Amino acid sequence: MEKNSSRNIVQYIIALSSFIIPFLGSSVNIALPAIGSEFGMNTVSMGWISTAYLLAAGVFLVPFGRIADIHGRKRIFLYGMLIVTLASLLCGVSGSESLLLIFRVLQGFGSSMVFSTGIAILTSVFPPEKRGKAMGINVAFTYAGLSTGPVIGGFLTQYFSWRSIFFLSVLLGVFIILTVLLKLKDEWAEAQTETFRIIDSLFYAMALFGVMYGFLLLPGILGAILIIVGLLGFVGFGLLQSRSKSPILDLIIFKGNRSFVLSNLAALINYSATFAVGFLLSLYLQYIKGFDPRTAGLVLVIQPAIQALLSPYAGRLSDRSDPHKISSLGMLLTVAGLLMMIFISEGTSILYIGLGLALLGVGFAFFSSPNTSAIMNSVEKRFYGVASGIVGTMRLIGQVFSMGTATLVFALHMGKVIVTPQYFGKFIESSSIIFIILSILCFAGVFASLARVKRA
Repeated sequence: MEKNSSRNIVQYIIALSSFIIPFLGSSVNIALPAIGSEFGMNTVSMGWISTAYLLAAGVFLVPFGRIADIHGRKRIFLYGMLIVTLASLLCGVSGSESLLLIFRVLQGFGSSMVFSTGIAILTSVFPPEKRGKAMGINVAFTYAGLSTGPVIGGFLTQYFSWRSIFFLSVLLGVFIILTVLLKLKDEWAEAQTETFRIIDSLFYAMALFGVMYGFLLLPGILGAILIIVGLLGFVGFGLLQSRSKSPILDLIIFKGNRSFVLSNLAALINYSATFAVGFLLSLYLQYIKGFDPRTAGLVLVIQPAIQALLSPYAGRLSDRSDPHKISSLGMLLTVAGLLMMIFISEGTSILYIGLGLALLGVGFAFFSSPNTSAIMNSVEKRFYGVASGIVGTMRLIGQVFSMGTATLVFALHMGKVIVTPQYFGKFIESSSIIFIILSILCFAGVFASLARVKRA
């Protein structure tokens, strides 16, 4: 009974942290027009409010996962929540575009500590036969944060100020921190005898930053150069890890581990194909349809709300059935939802958009928690932090790739212009091209996901 009680406390704390991070992301996205108006920002600058956060979070995920395995996952989780909470307060009082971007980077830094430890702690506490359910509940809270973000963020932005979003996040962060200090007594560190090499982490961080930032600068020549340098950096990083006695990313975690490799590839593809949907539809609903932030948020809530409702069921189902097959079905349903989005025009009904979002919600619910469960079940305990970091890295790289794809298509087809009525046609055409690319990508992901089933 005591063990079950301890597990429930862990589930509760990790679930709350899984709520606040996506809540911040989705609520800030709906507030971007208001932030841009106050600081006189163009569309590219507004995009960096989200992108700067993603870059910072992605670059530090795996190193912090390794640090957590050695020095304690609860400790790193707590430090991460402290940084996220402080950064939220600083974002709320920012007096300029530059300060806001700096504090968003700080938020990303803290979030990487939370991302890299949350799933690892759950995996440490729950046995394999109960992990699917635990992951499902955690994913449900993630999508609850995503779903309430646009609604609450739109309401706060419209009736108070975009700053109130960050102040609300401070309150949630303080509550989580106090709960950890008062209720969470255990610590998890299965790699205490090993060491952390900071030079390896810097090598990894610079290589990943080069690839992620370079993609965002395409089609410029500097973007291509950074991607090439980043890829070469990964080759060098791999050589370092293969010779290190205490690598931050032990390559043995990939060797012969078909489920781990293909499940992470499937996650990368899925996030690459879906993250830009909220960004595109937020612009579509506010610019083309003329909705205010609150109303746009109520439409966008459909997808994450359905994900939140179905994820616990999908997680329990993956405990009883092959999680690879369930997540493959989810990927296929996601393809169907993306295909619907290709045909959106100025006259498209909200019912049609809602049905497409609902289908995407069902697809992602059946993909995410079973796929995460498959990843964490495929590694040893001493790799839980690193594996959790890799899962988060796949998510953030996918999100950056998705946003980069959208930005690239807009730049090439529409140009860097403000979305006014004279450009509505070009905006619709650009959006359709983006959804075609994302649909093809996600369809390829179905085969990557199914490839895991062949030797099951």
